[in-house]
Amino acid sequence: MSSKTWKARQESDPYVRRAREEGYRARAAYKLLELDERDRLFKGARRVVDLGSAPGSWSQIARQRLADDGRVIALDLLPMTPIPGVDFIAGDFRENDILEQLEGLLEGHKIDLVLSDMAPNLSGIGPSDQARSIHLAELALDFASSWLDISGKLVVKVFQGAGFDELLTEFRRVFKTVRIRKPAASRPESREVYLVGIALKSGQ
Repeated sequence: MSSKTWKARQESDPYVRRAREEGYRARAAYKLLELDERDRLFKGARRVVDLGSAPGSWSQIARQRLADDGRVIALDLLPMTPIPGVDFIAGDFRENDILEQLEGLLEGHKIDLVLSDMAPNLSGIGPSDQARSIHLAELALDFASSWLDISGKLVVKVFQGAGFDELLTEFRRVFKTVRIRKPAASRPESREVYLVGIALKSGQ
């Protein structure tokens, strides 16, 4: 897509305009808002981790939806402009020093909700981009398996295609309830969907 075409699509996108008017950093905010309406993601949550958080629209929603004493921790390799009430850790969540920082912020508690709207930098090579999308979702699932409270939830963006069915099977192995969602704010031509896992099975 050319920059001119992309700009024209952005200008005509109602979610882009709405995000500007309502102060959200990206149109993706409305995907999470719909997911929350359908699956009550934030109900009872006190500690939320946002993986791959930049530019920060999902962290904005999380901060709004939690009580004042709730904690939102955002992690990303990319820089993110600070959000009041959100702790940001710059780095790769697979690395030990980053996990140690996270552990310090959690103060011995488990996480109630893990969010991942991560997507690979698209190369335009379909099979490669698909494999990288699945890999990011697998990383988020592995992270959630270790850090979530037993009643916790995970939301992950993934593209449908090769590897999706295997990922879905793994979600069902880990979580008691698994749902596939396609929010209205997700562009119709996009293959992206969101997997929502609710409540870890015993033994995770």
